[in-house]
Amino acid sequence: MQIKEIQSLKKEIEVILDSNKAAEIVSINLKGKTSIADFMIIASGNSSRHIQALSEILIFELKKKGIKNCRLEGRGSADWKLIDAIDIIIHIFHPEKRKFYDLEKMWSELIPKQRLTI
Repeated sequence: MQIKEIQSLKKEIEVILDSNKAAEIVSINLKGKTSIADFMIIASGNSSRHIQALSEILIFELKKKGIKNCRLEGRGSADWKLIDAIDIIIHIFHPEKRKFYDLEKMWSELIPKQRLTI
């Protein structure tokens, strides 16, 4: 995908999350920090059912947009889901788990020269 397509998809994901009542939606630009993705989106759901519904809605919408290889991690977890949409990674957390892992702080503090390779 081209960067403009990725940015457009990022915006669409943010809109889908927002319109489905996800809370505290944050996007982190990973370009130059890691090779795993260009963006990470982190959001909170208010219950395990809400987190599950958000993940299912996103998978459905991403597939409609032609992203067939997206994967869902955390199927057995009630507190966290990860959707790997190739160039964009989406984390949906229960607020307590989100605070515990604090991904926003971890990824925002990485200095671009400290490129993380996984």
